[in-house]
Amino acid sequence: MNRTQARRAAIERAREFLTRQPLFLDTETTGINEQAEIVEIAIVDHEGQPLFNSLVKPHGRIPADATAVHGIDAHMVQDAPTWGELWPVVKSTLAGHSVGIYNADFDVRLIRQSNRLASLAGQQAGVTAFCIMKLYAEYYGDWNASRASFRWQSLEAAGRQCAIALPNAHRAQADALLTHAVLLHMAAQSEI
Repeated sequence: MNRTQARRAAIERAREFLTRQPLFLDTETTGINEQAEIVEIAIVDHEGQPLFNSLVKPHGRIPADATAVHGIDAHMVQDAPTWGELWPVVKSTLAGHSVGIYNADFDVRLIRQSNRLASLAGQQAGVTAFCIMKLYAEYYGDWNASRASFRWQSLEAAGRQCAIALPNAHRAQADALLTHAVLLHMAAQSEI
């Protein structure tokens, strides 16, 4: 598939995803490793309206390098609910919906890890997710020859490349809104 064909296919899939009236989810975390957990989660609806936004008190500490990215520190989450307290609300909000996530593999993994750390390991993540980052890579069309695939773009880069005024604030709600806007941008393009 060449770049033009990939772009057309990405636009068509973006349009198809929008017909499902998806939700959009983003998380901020304590890191990226197998022990990382969620410290903030936001969900917005298919019209970009916030449905859920909460800080999360993690079991472990928030490393300084994570705080440097998203600005969330121990003081901010000291009175926040734990993941175990929030999971039933998150799960019911997502139930039955298709969910658009920028880097879905990461966020779904962090939901599973947070469930495990909250002794909810027997509960499935319950997320029917599609990855807007991978879709955008096909749409943008920057070929990575060494990986034989389209190069992933950061959410911030995607927003800038689409001339979307929403900032990538590295906070869950702002990033969920930007993810929504990136999908809308792709779906609105001509297939030429």
